[in-house]
Order: sequence, then C-alpha cells, then structure tokens
Amino acid sequence: MGKSSSVIIIYTTLALLYVLLASLFSPKNPYHRHRPHRRLILRPNSSTTGGRHHPPIPFDPVISDIEIRREDKQWEREHFSIPHHDGQGEAEPEWEDFMNAEDYINDDERFNVTNRIALLFPKIDASPSDGFVSSDELVEWNLQQATKETMHRTQRDMELHDKNNDGFVSFHEYEGPTWDRHSDDKTFSGNDVGWWKEDHFNASDVDGNGLLNLTEFNDFLHPADSNNPKLIQWLCKEEIRERDKDKDGKLSFEEYFHGLFDAIQDYDEIYNHSDSSMEEASAKKLFTQLDRDNDGFLSDDELKAVIGILHPSERYYAKQQADYVVSQADSDKDGRLSLSEMIEHPYVFYSAIFSDEEDDDYHDEFR
Repeated sequence: MGKSSSVIIIYTTLALLYVLLASLFSPKNPYHRHRPHRRLILRPNSSTTGGRHHPPIPFDPVISDIEIRREDKQWEREHFSIPHHDGQGEAEPEWEDFMNAEDYINDDERFNVTNRIALLFPKIDASPSDGFVSSDELVEWNLQQATKETMHRTQRDMELHDKNNDGFVSFHEYEGPTWDRHSDDKTFSGNDVGWWKEDHFNASDVDGNGLLNLTEFNDFLHPADSNNPKLIQWLCKEEIRERDKDKDGKLSFEEYFHGLFDAIQDYDEIYNHSDSSMEEASAKKLFTQLDRDNDGFLSDDELKAVIGILHPSERYYAKQQADYVVSQADSDKDGRLSLSEMIEHPYVFYSAIFSDEEDDDYHDEFR
C-alpha cells in the first residue's frame, strides 16, 4: 500500500509539472520560440512607389491578398467617383481598414508568422517534396505570388481601357499614362517616346487580330516578363532608339559606352570599375562579345543577349530575393532550408513588410 501511495504521489507531481509547463508554453503555438517583437506593416501601395526600386515580393499569400484588397480600394477612389452618404463629393479614404489589417497581422493569436511558415512549408517544398526548401523552390514560390499580383493589376487596368466591354483592348481604346499624354517636354512626350505606341501594341498582339486579350495586354504592360519573341525584339529596338544619337538604327561603341554600358553597370558589378581605363577595357570586351558580325556596331538582334539585364524580369527579382533569404536562414550552410531553420528565422521571410524600428542592427535588403 505504501508503494502504491508513492507511485500516486510521483504521477501527481509529474501531472502538476506538465500543467505548469503547458501554461508557460501555449499549445496554440506548437512552434513557440522566443523572439524580439517586430511590428509588421503593409507594403506601400505599388502605384505610389517610384524609381527603379523593385517592390519586395510577398512571402505569404494572406499578406498579398490583404494588400491587393487595400490597393483595389485606392484604385477605385482614383478612377471612380464614390459619393458620400449625402451624395456630395468623393468618399474619404477608409484608413481604419488599413489599420485594422495591420492590427490583424500583428495579433499573434490570429496571425502567427511561425505557424504560417509551418503551414506554407509543404506548399513551397514541392519539387521535389523532400523535407527541404531549395532556392529554386523558393524562386518558384516567389514568382507565383508576383505573377498573381501582376495579373490582378492587369485585369483592373483592362477594365479601364476595354471601353466596349468585349474582353479585348484595341489600340484606339488604350490611353497611355498621364505623363505621356500631358507632357509639355517634347523630348519625352508621346510624339517621341516609343513606349505606349502602335509598334509596341502590334508587337504585343501575338495573333495579329488587332486586339489584345488579357495575356497579350499583360505582356503589353510588362514586356520584360513576356516570352513573346516579337515583344523581346521590340524591347531591343527601343534600347537602340533611345541611345542612337546619329539615327542610323544601330549603336557605335561610343553610343554603347555612354549609354548602354552604363545601364549594364547598374546591374552587374563585374563591369563596375573605379579606374576609367579599366572600365573602357571592360566595355570594349563586352562590346566585342555582343558584336557577333564584327561590323563595329550593335544591332537590335545583338542586344538580345543583354536585354534581360536591361529589363529584369519578375523571375530575376524572385531569384534575387530567394537567394538572399536562403543566405540569411540557412544555419547549417547546406544550401537549403529545413522547416526548423525557417521557423527559427521567421522575420527573414516577412522582412518585406515589417518595421525594424526596435532593432537597429537588422538589415533588410528588400525595403
């Protein structure tokens, strides 16, 4: 009897200990880790971000959907008159909607980034499904998110330009951007700039029926992401046209060196030299490689080899972001990410949207 009492006391003690531990580590978060708090914020609206900086690609589809809905509301206010309840004027922005969204993503019970990573991991680990996320798998995941956002914006723009609602956009239906239509500077006005013009439209029109369907219209708006060879050729011709000072339809070394090569330098550090003589030597080396017919000039066909550098695609940015994320979260440096590594570094994946005001040492390449 004494031995039984001892066993009961032991089990009772263990049970109490278990309850105590359970209260300290909530079961609502099976991947609980102590980490410094970083407040998540929504990305700036894509229509308000200028310059050549590419906005970060959202890791989480939930975040992407929130931002798309917010952007849709802003887009409606810009393009459609939304009356007040009294029927006068336009509605004021519903900023509380945006604030509520940020409250949601900062509520650990409703949106826990660690749990979100655990949920998304098997969806990313798809090719092959081996329990690890490679850089290539992360590229494809990023590209899916970016493509979804881009196509959504294209559908919105198509609503504006498809005046007869037939599901197609004709050249006469399309209105170029405001800066192109209203510019007083003839150097950059619609009379001179090739973008948004009929040759651009025709290059996007794959089937040649004079109308752009959704896919063709998306290519028209985002030619760098197109696989349409006519559009790639048009991009190359535009690069020639913008830098062709003597208007002979091709680039001399001087035209290339003081225009095209500088643009390549912006994206490829291998040709970035502080010494001017070394820079010119590198420029001549690349010029010779591109000049396949050795006539001393670069044609639009010869520019195809570098058009992806001059006009980076979404895949380029998806890879850039994936490589950075892997480099930050790959603790054992085996070139891939396990679920535990991703869970240990949750804010690396959500760095596109968090404010690091409380962590001065944190560095984010994509803000």
